Amino acid sequence: MASNVSLPPVSKTNPIATAGSGIVRSPKTAELLALSLRRMVIDGDLKDGDYLPNEAELMTHFGVSRPTLREAVRLLESERLVEVRRGSRTGARVRMPGPEIVARPVGLLLEVAGATMGDVMVARSGIEPLAARLLAEQQTPSAIDELESILTEEVPSAWRSGRLAEVTAKFHLRLVELSGNATLSVIAGMLHEISERHTEATLRERRTVPRAHYDKLVKSYGRLIELLRAGKGAEAEAHWRRHMDNSRKLMLRGQDAVKVRDMLA
Repeated sequence: MASNVSLPPVSKTNPIATAGSGIVRSPKTAELLALSLRRMVIDGDLKDGDYLPNEAELMTHFGVSRPTLREAVRLLESERLVEVRRGSRTGARVRMPGPEIVARPVGLLLEVAGATMGDVMVARSGIEPLAARLLAEQQTPSAIDELESILTEEVPSAWRSGRLAEVTAKFHLRLVELSGNATLSVIAGMLHEISERHTEATLRERRTVPRAHYDKLVKSYGRLIELLRAGKGAEAEAHWRRHMDNSRKLMLRGQDAVKVRDMLA
């Protein structure tokens, strides 16, 4: 399959090249080739949904054999950077990774460390208030509009249909993602699934969220949006810290010592 992707030059600065030859002869050729292709994804030369150039083009350009090339692609596939459909003639397709790529191994580390749901919620309480402050200081109307849309259009119906845990988890995650801080977003994404499952389990046990609790939740969300629109970063951070503290007490009532693995079982 023809490709319009521009391949990087093979030079002394390219990890695929060996001194003076341009042909790889290292025993770790596949790793070096994977590194070069990975760099193309990171630099934006290959975007989400793009197909890698065909095998013949890659083999000729990098001076590698078909087994070496396929091993390199398998390495990228194991990292979930590409998706390969066996038997397809379209080749390997780039798939940009999200936080879920590291959520499972991090979850395992939390299990090994004996982390509790209390630990997870405290970590979220450290991340989200800072994100609220950053978002308020950025003053990006479209981002705040998106949060308000979740509050006014999705939260009410979710409460009525029993999907409140899912939608409120979305609100919390988008708050961090819209803050513009990539590091906070990745960490929040890793914690998202664990805390959402706990919230779902808690609400399932209690079956419904009392109207008084729901009204308090909506009021708190609305106050956050007001502070974000006003650009009051410090106040937004303080408000959301109080919100997270109150939510933690409510959601973890009698369950703060529950191990992370118990909620994922």
